[in-house]
Amino acid sequence: MLIPSTMIEVKRAKGKGRGVYARVQIPAGTVFERAPLLVMSEKEALEGDHANVLPAYVFEYGKGKVALALGFGSLYNHSYSPNARYDDAGNQVKEYRALRDIERGEEITINYNGAEDVMDPVEFNVVES
Repeated sequence: MLIPSTMIEVKRAKGKGRGVYARVQIPAGTVFERAPLLVMSEKEALEGDHANVLPAYVFEYGKGKVALALGFGSLYNHSYSPNARYDDAGNQVKEYRALRDIERGEEITINYNGAEDVMDPVEFNVVES
């Protein structure tokens, strides 16, 4: 069962558009969101009239597939010093967990490279808070 989290909210993130923020203090190790994934072919997501919006929110998900994380899953901003990470948590579900204590009002960030210590470049300018 997936239940929306009351620990997080979406607000404007200076220089980034939107971001996900802690509504309460989130202790290290806490799973604060479980987001279902909408999986589609790269062609469906990256071609056609909607191709100017979806590429910013989807990620690779197997050969020729991309996924859109529902809930707040596709709104977390990237950081090379993230305070959270994501992992697979069952069939087409991502789980978001605090790497350290996250303070109330703090932006929650993840490393888009899949692990908090991977420093591979991303396809945009990174704005660190």
